[in-house]
Amino acid sequence: MKKQPNQPPQPPQPPEQSARAGFVRRLAAMIYDALVATAVGMCAAMVLIVILVVSLKNGWLDLQGYSEPNELLGKSVLYKTVIQVWVGLWVAGFFLWFWKRGGQTLGMRAWRLRIYSITEEPVGWGRLVLRLLASLGGLGTLLVLFDVKNKQSLQDRVAQTEVLKLTKEQNNHKSW
Repeated sequence: MKKQPNQPPQPPQPPEQSARAGFVRRLAAMIYDALVATAVGMCAAMVLIVILVVSLKNGWLDLQGYSEPNELLGKSVLYKTVIQVWVGLWVAGFFLWFWKRGGQTLGMRAWRLRIYSITEEPVGWGRLVLRLLASLGGLGTLLVLFDVKNKQSLQDRVAQTEVLKLTKEQNNHKSW
């Protein structure tokens, strides 16, 4: 049997008869995702802080004149910034990974929403990062309130995506 040349994967097609999601459903999914993202951020912070405390206590990192690691971590702009960037990367990674893997975060899955491309191109990492930045921490979704006809958020417009409401059958990952 002849081996077929590798062809790029085709982007998932939006289901027929699906409408774009409105503001209330998106907001509910955002609240759900905010809770999960908070947990992800707390776990990421805990891991890094434990590593820093152990490193400072064992002398692998300099205490810079402080007697306890918590004093240094609480007052050092550098350490606070490192922790915040670390947590931010994990939270951003949460959204990007779920969007890339299935077009849905956990909150979107619970509220039967999914991201689809409105172009022929699949939604790649670049467009997903652009979508995340354009969401402005969720404020970009407010545009849906004013765009009654198209129901597109700022992040949808910038990244050329749409968020569709799914039926229970369409939301089943086994059917994809």
